[in-house]
Amino acid sequence: MLIDGQPQDKPDSDRPRVVILATGGTIAGTAASGTQAGYASGQVSVDAMIDAVPGIRDLADVRGEQVANVGSQDMTFAIMIELANWINALLADGAVSGVVVTHGTDTMEETAYFLNLTVKSQKPVVLTGAMRPATAVSADGPLNLYNAVAVAADPEAAGRGVLVVMNDWIHGAHSLTKTNTTSVETFLSPINGLIGTANYGKTQYFRRPFRRHTDTSEFTVANGTALPRVDILYACADMPADLVDCSVSRGARGIVIAGDGNGNMNAATIASASRAAGEGTVIVRSSRVPTGTVSRNVEIDDDCHQFIVSDELNPAKARILLMLALMKDRNLDALQQLYYAY
Repeated sequence: MLIDGQPQDKPDSDRPRVVILATGGTIAGTAASGTQAGYASGQVSVDAMIDAVPGIRDLADVRGEQVANVGSQDMTFAIMIELANWINALLADGAVSGVVVTHGTDTMEETAYFLNLTVKSQKPVVLTGAMRPATAVSADGPLNLYNAVAVAADPEAAGRGVLVVMNDWIHGAHSLTKTNTTSVETFLSPINGLIGTANYGKTQYFRRPFRRHTDTSEFTVANGTALPRVDILYACADMPADLVDCSVSRGARGIVIAGDGNGNMNAATIASASRAAGEGTVIVRSSRVPTGTVSRNVEIDDDCHQFIVSDELNPAKARILLMLALMKDRNLDALQQLYYAY
């Protein structure tokens, strides 16, 4: 706005308001030196992270809340459920423009996809993190957080589902996956491509997700909900077929096979998985291959064996969808359609 011909700051009531929910991870990690590979996750508070980013408060009115403080290898569904409900409560407030979640990168894609199915708002929800701890030379966390807040404050980000902002890229929760153990450009969206870019707070968008998400999703989770057990089994040469039996004996209601190639497994495992499916355990064929879809009835007769295919979802995300789907009774056809819809 102009006063006496001079630009002035917007009134606080006109500025976007973004809440940063911290869960720990490398972005909040510290090490003994700036060049040390080892570090401890979740050592920096959310307020300290915000204060370490120059100019972040020029983007929006920002406040932080600490939800958890764990390395994401220790992320639990209990925390994810709490996070989903915390976000839903915040976004129901008309004064809140968007939410940023700081998170470790190891399981970030799983939490992002879980929130993509359980958040009930079109307002922006953006996950971000870091591959280098806060004390590292060239730490990537501050700029990632700056860009994440810019996206969360941007009305153009609304309706695009849960997003992940890392390394100047904006990913959709459905597609992204971690591809490198240490690189700052670890996250890629190899099947569907980027949602957009965020360059020093300037955003550009290329597309919208074409799968159901957030306010069009049928899934809800109350705090304290116990999700059914679903295991992931990794297929390999001469895979022991009794792994399926072990999962079933431990109470798994569903099993995702991280299969070879197009969701394949050896003949012995097909037989044990088919037997388990016939007895009521849901078997989903995914793939250990980083890109591509898993198709029905190509090399394996899914109709005969009562298997489901994951379509584009990798094993970790296929597991999350199945856990939520199994919270109500559905036949196999209905379960399969969920993998095409979400």
